[in-house]
Amino acid sequence: MAAFVVVLICSNVIGPAKLATINIFGENFIYGAGVLFFPLSYVFGDVLTEVYGYARARKVIWVGFCGVFFASIMSFIIVELPPAPGWEGQEAYALIFGQVPRIVLASLIAFFAGEMINAYVMARMKILTRGKHLWTRTIGSTIVGQGADSLIFYPVAFFGIWENDILVTVMFSNFLIKVSWEAILTPITYKIVGTLKKAEGVEIFDDDTDFTPFKIDTD
Repeated sequence: MAAFVVVLICSNVIGPAKLATINIFGENFIYGAGVLFFPLSYVFGDVLTEVYGYARARKVIWVGFCGVFFASIMSFIIVELPPAPGWEGQEAYALIFGQVPRIVLASLIAFFAGEMINAYVMARMKILTRGKHLWTRTIGSTIVGQGADSLIFYPVAFFGIWENDILVTVMFSNFLIKVSWEAILTPITYKIVGTLKKAEGVEIFDDDTDFTPFKIDTD
């Protein structure tokens, strides 16, 4: 949970401040730099759901949501504080850490929807496969969860601000990078899941779980 929240907050506070480019087969694709690290939260989410079940993963997602919300409030307050005389970093500080309410709202909604959908699909697929073929669950849940995240965040945050072609390009390229990261990290996910299951001595199936996302208990 601690690792999940740290990755999440850093990705939302540090990552959005920069757009970068990557050249693939001679074509330059624009992406948000935070996408290089944000998918790790989905890896942690997959591990939590696979080992401890949907209910505990849901609780961790709520903790992460509160963490991002607090980081946003803290950034807003500190940026708005009057700078000390002689301190010349206010403009640069506000540029990096200034929180635009629209972007904060988009980030919170997209995160909550994406992570909850990811955990739900992961848990449901585990029931359907009876615990087999972990890779289908990790990648499949990421495709759906990250797809929802990207479809919500970029239009809500940047529609009417960015040109439409840039908006679509960033949204699509970020989605591809996120899913690719999940696929690349699958062997590591297997290792972590195997180690934790052996250490905890558990194999949880959410056959009787209440999948309502608006709860924080572990029933």
